[in-house]
Amino acid sequence: MREMDFVSFMEAPSQEMETTLFEKAMLGKWDEVVNICMENPMALVSSITRLQDTALHLAVSDGQEQTVRKLTQIISEQPNPEMVLGVANKRGNTPLHFAALMGNVAMCKCIAVVDCSLIALRNHEGETPLFMAVLFGKTEAFHCLVQMLTLDEVYSCSRRKNGDTILHIAISGDHFDLALQIIKLFGEVLVNAVNEEGIAPLHLLAEKSSAFPSGSRLGFLKRIIYHCIFVDEHKAVPHDYYDHQLPMQPIDQGGRPKYERNPNYPDNYRSTCINFFRLFWNFITFVLVAIGRKVGVHTDEENQRQAGNPEIFKATNEAAWYKIFKFANRMMLIVLGLGLPTIKKIYEEKQQHILSIQIMNELLKGVNMYEYYHAGTKPLHALDTQAGEVQDESNPYSSVFSGIGDFSEAENIEDVGGSSEIGRNLEGGGGQQNSRTRVVKKASLEDGKEMKAEMEKETAILIAARNGIAEMVEKILELLPVAIHDVNAENKNVVLVAVENRQPHIYQLLLRRNILIRDSVFRVVDNDGNSAFHLAAKLGAYKPWLIPGEALQMQWEMKWYEFVMDSIPSNFVPRYNKKGKSPEEVFIKTHKRLVRKGAEWLTSTSQSYSVVAALIATVAFATSTTVPGGVQETGTPTLGNKPAFHLFALSSLVALCFSVTALVMFLSILTSRHQERDFGKDLPRKLLIGLTSLFISIASVLVSFCSGHFFEVQNELRYVAYAVYAATCLPVTFFAVVQFPLYFDLIHATLTKVPRRSYKPTL
Repeated sequence: MREMDFVSFMEAPSQEMETTLFEKAMLGKWDEVVNICMENPMALVSSITRLQDTALHLAVSDGQEQTVRKLTQIISEQPNPEMVLGVANKRGNTPLHFAALMGNVAMCKCIAVVDCSLIALRNHEGETPLFMAVLFGKTEAFHCLVQMLTLDEVYSCSRRKNGDTILHIAISGDHFDLALQIIKLFGEVLVNAVNEEGIAPLHLLAEKSSAFPSGSRLGFLKRIIYHCIFVDEHKAVPHDYYDHQLPMQPIDQGGRPKYERNPNYPDNYRSTCINFFRLFWNFITFVLVAIGRKVGVHTDEENQRQAGNPEIFKATNEAAWYKIFKFANRMMLIVLGLGLPTIKKIYEEKQQHILSIQIMNELLKGVNMYEYYHAGTKPLHALDTQAGEVQDESNPYSSVFSGIGDFSEAENIEDVGGSSEIGRNLEGGGGQQNSRTRVVKKASLEDGKEMKAEMEKETAILIAARNGIAEMVEKILELLPVAIHDVNAENKNVVLVAVENRQPHIYQLLLRRNILIRDSVFRVVDNDGNSAFHLAAKLGAYKPWLIPGEALQMQWEMKWYEFVMDSIPSNFVPRYNKKGKSPEEVFIKTHKRLVRKGAEWLTSTSQSYSVVAALIATVAFATSTTVPGGVQETGTPTLGNKPAFHLFALSSLVALCFSVTALVMFLSILTSRHQERDFGKDLPRKLLIGLTSLFISIASVLVSFCSGHFFEVQNELRYVAYAVYAATCLPVTFFAVVQFPLYFDLIHATLTKVPRRSYKPTL
């Protein structure tokens, strides 16, 4: 109806005009589209696609900045231009929504400057253009739109229908840079916000295990590069890609921010030249200041103070060496240009880790202790608010403190933003209640148990423990020690969650906590009476041990079970659960299939390796009985005084001995029993000895072949022989290299007491 107010006095556009407009837009003839709209302004509100997009929608989505500027100019000359610019398509998106999700700052400015109220228009999902910019990680567009709003207006645009705020969506979309800036700009309000399901931003961050160092698994060389790369903490200031800059401080209530002019240099200089020269200038400044202090360029008061405190010179020297090392490291990376894809990916990963830790610290710093324990579990109780004041969807920020819970009748809650009339405890009964309170009370009366289970969500520490984020678990326990007693709907605390989800580093962290609370924490059982022993013995659908071969997976399971059993005194926990099952019985029952698969894998593997070991033993035996060059009449070898002969004799003997040893080990695996505990040490040790002997025998056979053959070509083709030997050894070397991952996994699994979680490669 809004566009009808604009064109009610005009003739409706013909079908022919709409078809022409669509064809010109599809062919990219935007000048003709502009001419049509100038001749007949009604064409500006004509829907020319199946999704009811207008010509301005198509121009924005095609990135036609000049066309958008011309069409906006035409619209601004018409009466009520905001109505035309606010025309939405079938999904409720306006042209400004399109410009925001594309991240085009110029088009966002061009449209929003006509009327700032366009930024508050919502699509059918309740998303504003500001929300769309954050949803697609368009930092520049976000700051462009924010500069046109007051704090109240920003909050009114920051939430959609399901209660997600711009901070929720920035974290869930891995836009950590933007998330940190949102936290810095808007203080604690969005930090404590929850959606309809009771999920706070901290809960979403706790699901991002790969965003933290504890969730990343790099190889040996990549780990060295990771620790050699310096990444500074991110400063929460907006990107200076456009001609304004938001203040670092939170925006004052009701006030619009003032902006400063951006430095004049191209964007591509930011990550190379500018950063390099800034770092170089900071380094030179620091060295000059340090030298000035060393030669006495300071006041008498400073001299007296430093003379009595020699630690100042020590700290200065350490800081100077750190600066020098950091400068050399950064210069090396700049010379490399971070151009090597691997180095660049490692740098980006470490940058993400630094950002996620910063966001975690800010969220935990701003979170209210009371809200931490209720967000994600049930609605907050008894808050001092003004009775009778009900807010609409456009002003949702008071729900930050209303703790929107996870309600079974969420579809009946029209006011997703929350109501300020909470005033009383939900269980308190009396007094006036709002619609949300009545929904909760009705649902609890109908099915109290179901409502309780639905509303009891996991707290942040339980989510972090389940996903193996040691940094968050440790930080929460540091700030809120009582969080160690949090439980979920199944009555599982952080210990049980870590054990059930096979998180060794989380479990070890908890073992190092204060011994005074250790008894009560480790004695907890879940609703089924399962203790930590039972959960360690249970094989669930989630298997974090990404190791080749079911036998090695079974070995990890056995090691994890034994580690948990050995870490807690047996008298700490009940022996039987509510079903009367002991941990041993649970382990045997749940691992039957894995034991069978592991036995089959060991059998097939041992059979294959036995064939290879037998072949090598045959060749080694024949080689060891052969004497290169023959023997003299006295029975001594003709070439016995040659170094190569001694190498040949020794290597052939080593090959024979180790090939026979490998064959015996593989045969012993075939004849061994395959019970649960056998997979812990006995079977893996035999497999490790067999593989080690097999690799040594392969290498010895190659050495004996090359040394024996060397006698025949040492004069004519001496230097060519080396290339021939290398080509001959190549196929066997490939076999050994292919088997090395399994071999190293086996070594690590056999020699390590505590199993380590394995992850798929992140790079």
